Amino acid sequence: MAQTEHFAVRAVPGPSTVGPSEVGSSTVGSPVDSVVERMHVLRRVLPEADGLAVFNRIYLAVTEEFARHLDGGHFPDRPAATTLGVLFAGRYLTAVDTAAAGGRPPACWRPLFQYRRHPGVRPLQFALAGINAHIGHDLALALVDTCRALGCEPADLEGGFERVGDLLVLLEERIREDLMPGPDLLEIADPLTHLMGSWSLERARDGAWSAARLLWGLRDLPGLADEFTERLDAGVGLVGRCLLTPCR
Repeated sequence: MAQTEHFAVRAVPGPSTVGPSEVGSSTVGSPVDSVVERMHVLRRVLPEADGLAVFNRIYLAVTEEFARHLDGGHFPDRPAATTLGVLFAGRYLTAVDTAAAGGRPPACWRPLFQYRRHPGVRPLQFALAGINAHIGHDLALALVDTCRALGCEPADLEGGFERVGDLLVLLEERIREDLMPGPDLLEIADPLTHLMGSWSLERARDGAWSAARLLWGLRDLPGLADEFTERLDAGVGLVGRCLLTPCR
């Protein structure tokens, strides 16, 4: 059955992004708290079965864990970690706002907005598609944004990037705990078994680091940087479309 693109999202109050001057401050938790509140608003206004709501619930839990780690002193460079975390989340929230305004979000996010209400797509697939878009595309660009905001090199952020990456592993754990059927229901021939085995958060994270380093190296060649970014976006979007293939 032919699918048409449905990008409508109920408008969510509040700004979708926080400027570099704000995220680089030492104010305890305020920029991250703003992001968390935006995600809570989304959780309240989106129907529970909405594919975007499925991803948002999981990402909200991980973002709250990130805030707790910040408060607990787990990041040696708190301003840098805050900047990366907030600019990273901001790209997701901007995609939501773009869709709400009737625009076209980045290609990596379009499959999730297109299929978010499809009855043949399971919650696990929505979660994987959101993670694929956010890590495969947004994380690399957020790292470059952070370098520009702080006037540093990607290598200066590697430690914080790794710690943020470790927290992102919680996304995968949450998916397995909350969305995977029990072993008595999940057969080897089930398409979900194939999906969980064919997409890797660790590989996506490694790819994001490599893409960010390449983009940083191309910062004085804007034409090539734009071309690479466009192709990265399209490639991640293609993977997302495959992840959302209806399974029933």
